[in-house]
Amino acid sequence: MNTNVIETKRQSALPTVAAGLALALLAAPLLAGCNPALKVGALQTESQSVALGDAEVVRVQIGMGAGDLEVTSGAEGLLEADFTYNVAKLKPVIEYTDDKLSVRHPNIEGVPALLGITEYRNEWDLRLAGGVPMEMSVEMGGGSGDLQLAGLSLTGLDLNVGAGDYAIDLSGDWAQDADVAIDAGAANLRLQLPADVGARVEVDSGPHTVSTSGLTQSGSVYTNAAYGEVEVTLDVHIQTGIGHIDLEVVEAAATRD
Repeated sequence: MNTNVIETKRQSALPTVAAGLALALLAAPLLAGCNPALKVGALQTESQSVALGDAEVVRVQIGMGAGDLEVTSGAEGLLEADFTYNVAKLKPVIEYTDDKLSVRHPNIEGVPALLGITEYRNEWDLRLAGGVPMEMSVEMGGGSGDLQLAGLSLTGLDLNVGAGDYAIDLSGDWAQDADVAIDAGAANLRLQLPADVGARVEVDSGPHTVSTSGLTQSGSVYTNAAYGEVEVTLDVHIQTGIGHIDLEVVEAAATRD
């Protein structure tokens, strides 16, 4: 069992007005609740870090009700995180036990609805270790996500998101086969796929549009030139509602730590 090593730094500032999410985002299931509406308060900035310990494989779980999420590599330990929020009950909770890292709202299933709050801010900037194999799951009620995952040693990814715009960089040099499952609401998805690793993307039918670059289509399946020609395969399954899916093959731009 790992001993939690979590360091925290905090700052506070005056409330800052920010553009709110659309009502569809605010009413997302992960934000539904029976508690009174939350109130905007002082803008809080908090930094936390988590030491890796002796873990050889890590499970990472990220749960955000709504907001702006950025995930990248480059942490010296397991996690370096910056949080900005102006609703006190949106303060995130970090736990690291038995090689499982959890970054989430205090109760993602019961965060009171933000409907009617147009000036709230909730921004997470998470930097993870690039050298340790990890299985990741991300759950968001809605908002925007920028997941630059090429520098991480992912063994699998489960992404469940609501309405919003999401960029997912899956390029880079994958060391082993991996499965990626994406379940989205009314969302725009942009996926960057590797050129030198086999990539197969299956998109379930639905009221969305798909554009591609560097892929061959066969019905609902899209493959890159390396698929079936190399040993390692990235298998992606996408299920989404109204929106647009942009699939692009790119050369490796990041090297894992």
